[in-house]
Amino acid sequence: MTTLSPLLNALADLAATEPRPEAQATARALRAAADTAFPKQPPSVLSQGILHAAALAGAHPATRLIQEAHTFLPWQDSPAASLQPTSLRAIKSIVTLLGPGAPIPSGSRLFGLFYQAPGSYYPLHAHNAAETYTILSGTAHWQAGDRRFTLSPGEVSYHPPNLPHAMRAGPEGFLATWRWSGDIGFDSYVMLPDPDSIQG
Repeated sequence: MTTLSPLLNALADLAATEPRPEAQATARALRAAADTAFPKQPPSVLSQGILHAAALAGAHPATRLIQEAHTFLPWQDSPAASLQPTSLRAIKSIVTLLGPGAPIPSGSRLFGLFYQAPGSYYPLHAHNAAETYTILSGTAHWQAGDRRFTLSPGEVSYHPPNLPHAMRAGPEGFLATWRWSGDIGFDSYVMLPDPDSIQG
């Protein structure tokens, strides 16, 4: 067991830059739980890609702390995995740090880390929760509603409830934080018709 105080505080600082009350509450919860003990975890099948993405030039400083904490971070399938195509399990992995059943318990918020493999496509989907992604390393080509744009380290995409969104990872994959608030149940998660997924 070990504490991940430097990482949790760095992620709290990052969450606090988002000008929404839910993000500020998430930052406070991460700081308050900075001494939480994390057990050692088995490696993820995507560990090599995760560590490569964390070491990319131009990455957010928090990625160095992710590298150092890697063996204590519970990388796994998304809680929504049962609602997604099985093929998505091979291209992405998440860590849930804050939320129901997470190392830092919360019944009203979710927060963690997200990795998506190089060049892979996460098809159009939506859910009741409001969501924010902040890119830590790599690049991602994003769709949020009718908007399409590319995100680099430090850049953010906010999705109001039920906004359709999708993302394609750049050539070296990407690491991000993700935050949910509002209705954080996964029963509202739905995959949507997406012509781009045929090409992806």
